[in-house]
Amino acid sequence: MKKIVSIVLNNFKNDSRVLKTNISLQNTGYRVQVVALWENDIDEFEIIQNIPVHRVKLKSKNWSKNKLVQLIKYFELIYKIVKIYKNSDIFHCNDLNTLPIAFIIKQFFNKNVKVVYDAHEYETEINGLSGVQKKATKLLEKFLIKYADRVICVSEAIANEYVKLYNIKKPDLVLNTPLYQVVEKKDIFRETFKIAKEKTVFLYQGGLSSGRGIEILLETFKTIENKNAVIVFMGYGPLESLVQNATKEYENIYFHKAVSPEVLLNYTSSADFGILFYENNCLNHYYCSPNKMFEYIMAGIPVIASNLYEMKRLVENNKIGVVAQQNTPEGLQVAIEEAIKLNQEELQENLKKVKEVYNWEEQEKVLLNLYKGLK
Repeated sequence: MKKIVSIVLNNFKNDSRVLKTNISLQNTGYRVQVVALWENDIDEFEIIQNIPVHRVKLKSKNWSKNKLVQLIKYFELIYKIVKIYKNSDIFHCNDLNTLPIAFIIKQFFNKNVKVVYDAHEYETEINGLSGVQKKATKLLEKFLIKYADRVICVSEAIANEYVKLYNIKKPDLVLNTPLYQVVEKKDIFRETFKIAKEKTVFLYQGGLSSGRGIEILLETFKTIENKNAVIVFMGYGPLESLVQNATKEYENIYFHKAVSPEVLLNYTSSADFGILFYENNCLNHYYCSPNKMFEYIMAGIPVIASNLYEMKRLVENNKIGVVAQQNTPEGLQVAIEEAIKLNQEELQENLKKVKEVYNWEEQEKVLLNLYKGLK
């Protein structure tokens, strides 16, 4: 029975993709171990849905902004992982920042280890990456990727870019989709916020951070002419206070704290439309297939998306919503009015068909097949 060590450099409290991946592999007979980072008030060792988790304790509690301190801590992390896990059979590297660890183990401690590189983003083109740091990241990935036995990407467009950039076999496409569920339509938001039945509820679900179009959504609903259009923001992040302040001034803007994955789709289904309005400020956004898109689909609500390549393709090819022609408040207002006029019966039929394709059970087949191919 082969042992897989799945490395992720977060605290592994809300990483649904890594959890689903490890459950799928464990159910197939692999021995799996998640290795993450320890933080205060979190268990160092834990079992999550039968998946063993080791959060590595480092001498310093927090990652300093000082680059030298970060480097020292990173080598401390490598030392501890090597010491405990170097004899494992497979390392599953979640994101580029974990790939050097597997490279060092493969080169110096265990020549037979297999490495799976699971790029959750377009790693060298993420929002905020620029200058020397961007160049260094590109060089790092270009060097390390040839030591990966298999590469996984999260969108078709990003997989194609990796082929062109690195002259490698096309990466396997494993989308970050939810488990297939039959979700009964709920009305939680109307009940919670006393929203009238005639109102149309739009939902933004996810991280409240820059680049996600939060400011555009707020500006849109502050000035929208349609008085029956309301928006609920559900999530957490740096822009949470901005949203909270808007709810105090505008009657059509609401905030709901993030909820657990177990009940998430019940809340999602309580909206009439889901909005994804990523800004076109990096190639990672332009080519992204966000997990929130697939959560909207699984919950049976149509999607309004910004005019970005991969999201546009998903929405328009499957006829499950509207793509804004312009990524502006004015463009979003037009898209909202178009969405309200769509035939709901046709939308629901299309959503039912699409969720049969975009679910974790289908993505799991790709994952398990690539693991079978590791010789």
